Amino acid sequence: MWNLKGQTAVVTGGTKGIGKATVLEFLDLGARVLFTARNKQDVVNLEKELQDKGFEAIGMVSDVSIKEDREKIVQWVQNNWQVLDILVNNAGINIRKKALDYSEEEFQKVLNINLIAPFELSRALHPFLKKSKVGTVINVASVAALQDVGTGTPYAMAKSGLLQQTRSLAVEWAQEGIRVNAVSPWFTETPLTEGFLKQDERMNGILGRTPLKRIAKAEEMASIIAFLAMEKSSYITGQNIIADGGMSINAI
Repeated sequence: MWNLKGQTAVVTGGTKGIGKATVLEFLDLGARVLFTARNKQDVVNLEKELQDKGFEAIGMVSDVSIKEDREKIVQWVQNNWQVLDILVNNAGINIRKKALDYSEEEFQKVLNINLIAPFELSRALHPFLKKSKVGTVINVASVAALQDVGTGTPYAMAKSGLLQQTRSLAVEWAQEGIRVNAVSPWFTETPLTEGFLKQDERMNGILGRTPLKRIAKAEEMASIIAFLAMEKSSYITGQNIIADGGMSINAI
C-alpha cells in the first residue's frame, strides 16, 4: 500500500522545486498527474523531461491566482477524470522586503498566490475530492508561518493563514472523507531560494540555526507530501508537518 497506484492528483506550481519533486514522486508511485505552472516553456520542458524518463503527465499553463485559470483546471478534471484524489497546493511566490517598502500591489500578490488561491482552488475542486471518498488536500506552507525567519511579513502572514485554512477545512470536510494537511519546510534547495542561499552570510546563519547542518532537498519535502497523500496516513488530518532539520526546536 506504499503507493499511489491509480490515484489522480493535481499539483500546482509543479515545474520547479518542491512541486516538480512531488510530480516525479507521484508518478513514480503510480499516480496520474496534472501539474500547473504560469510559464508555458516550463510546462513544455517538464513534459519532455518526463517523457524521457518514461513517465506521462499532463501539464497546464495556469496562474492559480486568476479565477479563469482555476476554472481551466476544474474543467479539465471534470472532462477527464470526474474525480480527484489528491490536490497539492504548492504554487507560491515571495518578495523579500521590509514591511514599509512593499507596494500594495506587491503584498496583495504575495497574499493572493500563497493564501487566497489555495482556498479558492480547494473549494472549486471540492466536488471531485468528495466523490473520491478518500480525497486529500496537502498545502505547502512554511516555518515562516510559525516564527520570524526573515522571509518578509506578507509571506509569513500568508503561510500562517494557510495553516489555519488547513485546520478549518480539515474539520469542515472530515465528514465527507476529505483530509486536509500541511507541510512546513525550512529553507529548501529550489529556484525560489537559490539566490538567497548563494549569499554566504545568510547561508551561514541558516546552517547555524539548523541542527542537521544542511539545507533540505526538494525530494525530502515531496516524500512527506506523498505520505500524506497515501491511505497509509488515513487517520491524519488538520496537521502541519514541520520539516526543518530541527531548526524550530533549537534553542539559541
